[in-house]
Amino acid sequence: MMPPEEKNPDGVGEGDRASGLVLLQALKSGSTRKQGCDPFAQTQRSKLQHRRARINQQINKEMRMRAGAENLFRATSNHKVKETVALELSYVNSNLQLLKEELEELNSSMDVYQNDSESISVPMIPLGLKETKELDLLVPLKDFISEHYGEEGILFEKEIKEFMELRQAMRTPSRNEAGLELLMEYYNQLYFLDSRFFPPTKSLGVFFHWYDSLTGVPSHQRALAFEKGSVLFNIGALHTQIGARQDRASLPGLNQAIDAFQKAAGAFNYLKENFSNAPSLDMSAASLNMLVRLMVAQVQECVFEKMSLLRAQHDFLTRLQLAQEAARVEDVYSLVHQTMTQAHVKDYVPFSWTTMVHVKSEHFKALSHYFAAIALCDCPAASDAELPEQEKAFIQFHVTMPEGPSLRVLLQDPEERRKLGKAHLKKAIMKHEEAMRIHGLCKILRKMDILQEVLSFAHKRSLSKYSEIDHEEDFFETGDAPDIYPKTHQKPEIKSPNFSQVKVTDLFHRLGPLSVFSAKTKWYPLRRVHLMRGENGFGFTLRGDSPVLIAGVIPGGCAAEAGLKEGDYIISVNGKDCKWSKHAEVVQLLKSTGEEGVEIGVITLQGSEGPKAADKKAAAMSSGSGMLKSNKENSRKSLMNSKSASTLLVWSKKSKRSKKSTYGIPFTAVGDNEAMY
Repeated sequence: MMPPEEKNPDGVGEGDRASGLVLLQALKSGSTRKQGCDPFAQTQRSKLQHRRARINQQINKEMRMRAGAENLFRATSNHKVKETVALELSYVNSNLQLLKEELEELNSSMDVYQNDSESISVPMIPLGLKETKELDLLVPLKDFISEHYGEEGILFEKEIKEFMELRQAMRTPSRNEAGLELLMEYYNQLYFLDSRFFPPTKSLGVFFHWYDSLTGVPSHQRALAFEKGSVLFNIGALHTQIGARQDRASLPGLNQAIDAFQKAAGAFNYLKENFSNAPSLDMSAASLNMLVRLMVAQVQECVFEKMSLLRAQHDFLTRLQLAQEAARVEDVYSLVHQTMTQAHVKDYVPFSWTTMVHVKSEHFKALSHYFAAIALCDCPAASDAELPEQEKAFIQFHVTMPEGPSLRVLLQDPEERRKLGKAHLKKAIMKHEEAMRIHGLCKILRKMDILQEVLSFAHKRSLSKYSEIDHEEDFFETGDAPDIYPKTHQKPEIKSPNFSQVKVTDLFHRLGPLSVFSAKTKWYPLRRVHLMRGENGFGFTLRGDSPVLIAGVIPGGCAAEAGLKEGDYIISVNGKDCKWSKHAEVVQLLKSTGEEGVEIGVITLQGSEGPKAADKKAAAMSSGSGMLKSNKENSRKSLMNSKSASTLLVWSKKSKRSKKSTYGIPFTAVGDNEAMY
């Protein structure tokens, strides 16, 4: 196996150091955009990702060849051609099998993601990131801006390139909090991209290509939800890598590992609940369910290790608690193993993962019996004062009560305690040997020296203890110890992603407020109207902010003669963009006009023409929170009730939306003298 990444004393790996250098260079150049890792940095993790990308591309090529050969085989009636194509198919399938085995070995490279502490701990299972192809959005977005928004697309090249740079950076996130923030930032920007450029009735013509993390099989979709879901998957995968790299010999390291695996479980669970019809196996409901259970099991393992650190005292009750914690770890890993061996999951889960989970299940069952034996054999018999508390703990300790004397006699008679302890040790040794046998079946795990060392140490420790308490004069047959009832003092928590912790600004905010200027809204072409101030002003009333709405037009006035209508939005005054202008700012621009008059740019939303529509808007705007805010709340409610993949998780952006898209600032109805312009 490849050696772990070289790290600094503070635990930062070479890949993350390279990311820091790139970020420092960006800051020096005046850019505040987050950067990914240097893709050319020759770290062990980057080499692993490069190999993964190469294998993904080869699998993609072979699958295209197989699809073409299968089509030709079905289409032709020539027997010689069929024989040739069948031979080619056999060759392609062999290549695919070899590539998938190579990818499985990469997915099993757990040691690359572990920490380099000298302490001995069982390795955790991390996930590799999903790979994606580069995406050129420059032409599609420029065309959409010109066609839909009526703006010059070339004027938005800077924003488009900034978004593409962000996407490029998120392909190689650093393995730390900065990498997570980079993925979160990109995910949050996808909300704005969806609102600006993905209308419900038309495709942008852009395909998002992603490779399956487990099988390497490529998938592509036009739906932005696929991009969102893949980024969410990588958020969960990055949490697993961060959790696996922690030094679990220390309490802070254990707490960080627990937090990382809980967040990984939350990301996969969130994806499972909000993403349907996944085009790749790693994002199917069955696969995500397996990953959630795996993360929960790894949290439970960390909890056991935490208990071992905190409960350093060697009293009877503490050892019973450790035995029950170990039984709980065995219980959750058994559930994961059952999930991994299901018919629709086992074909694409790496064999080393399934074996590792099975080994851990047997290993922790052995530990539960070992700690039970230690509690019975190494701790003094219960005194009369200690007896009630120990009886209460012991009565809930076994799944079934052990055969033999009463509980009181068992706890106070050293010989009876030794007999039951010996039975537990016998079972512990059997389970240790079973764990070592299963471990030996997997070629990849056999190469993991640290796992072999952990299993061997635990086995020798149980054998040594058994030899210590085994007496030559023992003529009784050692009975079968009952299993320990699983119990934990810290239940794992599935922590959903908190996207609001990463604040972003809409890169395309110059297009205007999202409440009006979105891909889902249509309006008639911009009209430029020249107005001359009359005796009674311009002859219209205004309401609202960003953009300001013409709430009323006086019949026979200057505005009416110029063609202005109720419900029009003012987006420019004398060439000055007013999409984001407040009510008072537009009023000031109008008041500052001279005898030459003023040129106003207005748009009319399709379907909002006529006095009735304008009255509805005015009523909504004067209801307290403004028309635009009300519309936003209604859309938010509809999103909350929607389970469509195309609206994946967009309701998580309340705080993002309010930054640049909350435009309905409360205002009251304006009096005749104040409202007339």
